[in-house]
Amino acid sequence: MPPILLTPLVKWALVAAGGAMAVHWVVKEVRRVNEEMDNARRVKVRVSERRLTLRRDPLTGEFRP
Repeated sequence: MPPILLTPLVKWALVAAGGAMAVHWVVKEVRRVNEEMDNARRVKVRVSERRLTLRRDPLTGEFRP
């Protein structure tokens, strides 16, 4: 059986298409991961906003919320 003969132009086109597909997939994954990280950061900010902070009472010297 003879090998499949492809012209160099077809080979380069296949390589370019494969590279474009790989870049597209990587960009999608990076955006997905960044979105997950942004959501986690937003949740963390909301939790820290609800946290009470202690302040020192100048009269007694005790820390109170």
